[in-house]
Amino acid sequence: MAHQPKLEDDLIERDGQLKPRHKHIPEDERPFKRLPSVPDDAITRRAGIHALEVYTPRHAVKATELEKAHGVDGKYTQGLMMQEFAGPGEDEDPVSLALTSVSRLLWRYRVKHAEVGMLYVGSESLLDRAKSIKSGVMSLFEEHGHYDVEGGDTYNACYGGTAALLNVTNWVTSWAWDGRWGIAVATDIADAPAAYRFMCGASCVAMLVGVDAPLYFQRERQTHILHRWDFYKPIGWPTMAPVVDGPGSIDVYYECLDACQEGLQAKTGIYNIVDEHSYMLYHLGSGPKFVKHAFERTCANSWGYTAPKNGRLKKYDGHLRLGRVEKMFNDKVCPGLRLAKRIGPMHTAATYTNMTSLLIHKNKDLVGKTINIFSYGSGCASTMFRLGVQELPGYLEHYHDYLDSRDYHDPATFDTIMGQYANTYGRFGWVARVDTKQRGGVFYLHECDAVGRRTYHLVADPEIKLSGPLVCAPIPRTKEQQAFDKEAMKPRPVDDDEEEKADAKAPPAAPPPAAGGNQNEALAGLLQLLAQAQQQQ
Repeated sequence: MAHQPKLEDDLIERDGQLKPRHKHIPEDERPFKRLPSVPDDAITRRAGIHALEVYTPRHAVKATELEKAHGVDGKYTQGLMMQEFAGPGEDEDPVSLALTSVSRLLWRYRVKHAEVGMLYVGSESLLDRAKSIKSGVMSLFEEHGHYDVEGGDTYNACYGGTAALLNVTNWVTSWAWDGRWGIAVATDIADAPAAYRFMCGASCVAMLVGVDAPLYFQRERQTHILHRWDFYKPIGWPTMAPVVDGPGSIDVYYECLDACQEGLQAKTGIYNIVDEHSYMLYHLGSGPKFVKHAFERTCANSWGYTAPKNGRLKKYDGHLRLGRVEKMFNDKVCPGLRLAKRIGPMHTAATYTNMTSLLIHKNKDLVGKTINIFSYGSGCASTMFRLGVQELPGYLEHYHDYLDSRDYHDPATFDTIMGQYANTYGRFGWVARVDTKQRGGVFYLHECDAVGRRTYHLVADPEIKLSGPLVCAPIPRTKEQQAFDKEAMKPRPVDDDEEEKADAKAPPAAPPPAAGGNQNEALAGLLQLLAQAQQQQ
């Protein structure tokens, strides 16, 4: 058995006291110790993605109509490069999206529930501070008497889906892997105040992960994680939409992009990641125009940029001719943005919806190539990694046909439906309204009871014979529990003494909002800053 050192081994008696045996050396002055090399088996397994299943809610609106209704002609189509926006009604949520994607993934690729050993979900749209989205997805496995599935939720803005994928891939390459499949899920619904629907979108991607994968991970990757307040959703915030520092969020995105690019090039010995990779995927941010600027930044980092006087510019500042940069953007990046142009911001699902788009539009041309991917989430976390393509994975080849079949609404109706979804935030004891006909083979939210428990229904489809329950309903509460719930939901009375003490301890009241102002207008103003910063680039 290896020697287990004791604390006393590092201490000696000096001047009648126990003192450190070795002089303390500040961390920055110590030499960097590299970890032992990874066993060859972990590398030769070629872990990665075997199949992707994408699902997007059925409600949509044309960007041309929306920008005209908002009085900003050209802002969404030219300014953000968007064509359409998608979103859910109040009969869908991140759990229902995940149920749909995972059930279809298992059905489409004939994977038995007992053949899945790990499942991680990444999201920033959590419905509960304790109960995971993954636990809701487990109702699919319970139906088949299978419970031995490791994993939980990973939570960090738009990065959660990547964290889930890396967790599952790490398991497949670890000594704990037992030969079964892993599944990584990215599910999110982006919400914004009315008149700022250019920040709306929704999607879910479920990925089947295993060894000898068609899309396999290259060993080297670079991560950059910081403590920032560019985009966040504090507990107690009165609306579903986030608090956003638009210009600051762009700065942090670029800071992470620069660091990940530099670090990955150092680890791989690659001098120029743009030339060395056939295709490149980026986190979507506010839309395809944002990705275009991110790619321009990558090119400036690769070929050099003008020495800054007061910090780097947000617009292109590289030495390479802009015409060549735009051509490379169209060749290497645009194929991965065509679905996003029709859906909108998707948070954790964005990068992997982009991956599906690249597979659809380049398919066989990808074989033998390498894809560079940059994933970012505000707050903030980021990773740049690479996937080799030894063959095409499973993916939805005709997803544009599904997008064509969605329910398209006029801007006013779309705003109403999105508002209905946003108003489900913090509500209890309601049954979901159904605005248009629900699609077969999809899980929908049916109701949220008085204590926040949600029931999901699967709409049957004769062509999609999904496994799993038709109804995912919680166990009924007993009469005693219902009486307790009713009592717990009552507001607690405050006596005069307690109220006076609370007032004395309370911080000074915030100044009243301007006439006609409210929380939604404040959020809208923050999002407007983001849009203005985007268009100035």
